[in-house]
Amino acid sequence: MQMHKTRHTVVALIAAVLLTACGKEDPPAPKVEAPKPPEVLTVKIGSASPLTGPQAHIGIDIRNGVQLAIEDLNAQGVEIGGKKVKFEMVAEDDEANPTKATTVAQKLVDAKVAAVVGHFNSGASIPASKVYADAGIPQISPSSTNPDYTLKGFKTTFRVVAHDGQQGPTLARFAMNKLKAKNIAVIDDSTAYGQGLADNFEATVKAAGGKIVAREHTTDKDTDFKAILTKIKGRKPDLIMFGGIDPQAGPMAKQMKDLGIKAAFIGGDGMQTPNFIKLAGNAAEGAMASIPGLPKDQMPGGQAFLDKYKAKFNQEVELFAPMGYDAVFVLVEAMKRAGSAEPEKFLPEIGKTDHQGIIGPIAFDEKGDLRNGPITIYVVKGGKWEPLEVVKPEAAAGAPASASEIK
Repeated sequence: MQMHKTRHTVVALIAAVLLTACGKEDPPAPKVEAPKPPEVLTVKIGSASPLTGPQAHIGIDIRNGVQLAIEDLNAQGVEIGGKKVKFEMVAEDDEANPTKATTVAQKLVDAKVAAVVGHFNSGASIPASKVYADAGIPQISPSSTNPDYTLKGFKTTFRVVAHDGQQGPTLARFAMNKLKAKNIAVIDDSTAYGQGLADNFEATVKAAGGKIVAREHTTDKDTDFKAILTKIKGRKPDLIMFGGIDPQAGPMAKQMKDLGIKAAFIGGDGMQTPNFIKLAGNAAEGAMASIPGLPKDQMPGGQAFLDKYKAKFNQEVELFAPMGYDAVFVLVEAMKRAGSAEPEKFLPEIGKTDHQGIIGPIAFDEKGDLRNGPITIYVVKGGKWEPLEVVKPEAAAGAPASASEIK
């Protein structure tokens, strides 16, 4: 009996040992580290334009164009130098003020933007350009047309619109050859843009034997022009040319009508906006203005861009949004060719640009000016700006290449 118990005890002990051994945990499997996500490089693009004040509608339009470009590029999953890139917009308000523009420029430099799309006004772009040049940061203006902007010799300075050395003479030739204007009055807003455009217009008229019966100056803050217009009325002009922006051009057109001035009214791109028609009311009818570039719906990518802009912002393009959009793509293509988003590395590539943009082909000359930029002249008809004539690049030094009859 005792031996039977002993055998049972031994069997039980062996079973317990076996059970204990089976219950031991296996050694942990070696950890397999998950692959690291690819490095994403953040590249900041500056946008500088007036976002407050009477010209804010144009500055916001430019900023919106930059924003759309950045969103489209991020959706494409761009790689630069083998690295995935995320683009960010850094938008600053220069208030259309030359002094504030230099402050904004330094702020963008300090934010370490790779490049800047801006500014809107020539009077802002010109002083800001030195700040960017000193920092080696590329600047592409979507809208600054004063020739001086690219005549400072800075390697960082570019623009994607025709300049006033082209636009002013085009307007003058149109006034004399198509409108048959004999006695012309010229008013400017004393800004780098407005005065530069008016100077080029006046010089061309005089060189062609035209008669300037008055030359007056106002500011980009004034809205009462009755004293100037009354003085001009006595000179009996058949055309008044204004170099300035729509916050002044709209009231000026209205006051011309109130004073019974029958002269035709013409200006540059600064007044070729929906806001001009809103400010001038029925006095806008028949007013004319030039703008660098093709009519927006005739641009190679124009209609698709107009539809995309409307869907995104629930408003129509004001003026230079397509140029702001294209400027971003020009910069990014230069980065891709250089394999780097470092300004000193991709800057030399900007001058080699050959880009088919929304606005058409984009290439730069040795000064950073747009090569072969067309200019369109518009007229307000039925409360809307309608294209009247496109001056082809090859005709920029002579008479307009094609004409539509003014009705």
